[in-house]
Amino acid sequence: MKKITQEWIEKAEGDWKVATREFNYDEPVYDIVCFHAHQCVEKYRKAILIENEIHFEKIHDLEILLNQCKEILPELLIQKEALIWLTQYCVRVRYPGFEAMEDDAKKAVKTAKEIREMIRNYFNLEPTQGM
Repeated sequence: MKKITQEWIEKAEGDWKVATREFNYDEPVYDIVCFHAHQCVEKYRKAILIENEIHFEKIHDLEILLNQCKEILPELLIQKEALIWLTQYCVRVRYPGFEAMEDDAKKAVKTAKEIREMIRNYFNLEPTQGM
């Protein structure tokens, strides 16, 4: 694995830790959970692209990143609808007028967990603890 790929994975894992830790607090901030779940997925997707020397724009749209990754890891396609849904938590949730609820946070963490496991498996990485 390339060093830069490993760095993207480490950043993704940081987002995963923040999302799951916040989700398990007594009074979680669901916006933050959803945001970091999105960031985890985005960074893992970009790790795949970087490892395979596929150029990508500086975007946050998980569907576009999915389309760039689908030839490399086609099983990601089963998450397409969830990824389209999760994309809204990259920008909108950071500003007034849009708020994540508990069910949103549960779905976001579940989606991130499933994607994370698929991609960690792709890279032959050990399963990790957490949700």
